[in-house]
Amino acid sequence: MIEQLLINFLWLQCIGTVFGVTQVLLARKNNVNNYLFGIISVLIGMWIAFHSKLYADMLLYFYYFVMSIYGWLYWKFGKKETATPITYATRTEHLKAIGIVTSSFILMVYGLSEYTNSDVPYWDATTTAFAWAGMWLMAKRKIENWIYLNISNIISIPLLLYKELYVYAALTAFLFIVAISGYLKWRKLIKHETESNIGLLDT
Repeated sequence: MIEQLLINFLWLQCIGTVFGVTQVLLARKNNVNNYLFGIISVLIGMWIAFHSKLYADMLLYFYYFVMSIYGWLYWKFGKKETATPITYATRTEHLKAIGIVTSSFILMVYGLSEYTNSDVPYWDATTTAFAWAGMWLMAKRKIENWIYLNISNIISIPLLLYKELYVYAALTAFLFIVAISGYLKWRKLIKHETESNIGLLDT
């Protein structure tokens, strides 16, 4: 009974939304602490997704949790214990991202269709597959993460409305707008860093 009341409380979605908004705004500013706020948002989202029968989303939230820890460490130290710069994805990384989308979609559709009572297996799997790839690219600090995440966002909005998760649908619409801004912001940062490096070489 208490569990059901918690599910229905609008404030639970609101709290998750506040932390989620803070996380993406910090990510847009290239602030490593975005992951700390993201972890709290992820745990709340995992709870809500489970009770909304969005099992692929629940798995996605768990993946977010793991990647948030990895991303924080990678952003903070990188491979050489120095801050990792924002870069464009290489051809190999593009192929890996596409591979993540394809393989995760196939596996999740099969798992959701065969082993859960999900009523939206294909829909749920599609949004999650693109988000998986986007989160992996963000952890690598690749600018293309915003593109993959926004494909997931635009598909997620009607799904969340269908599930009557209106606060999360509004959050996702907001995240869609922020992701566009984030892409433009990161592109400027890459350009600025490139110009700075050229300046150092000329001196």
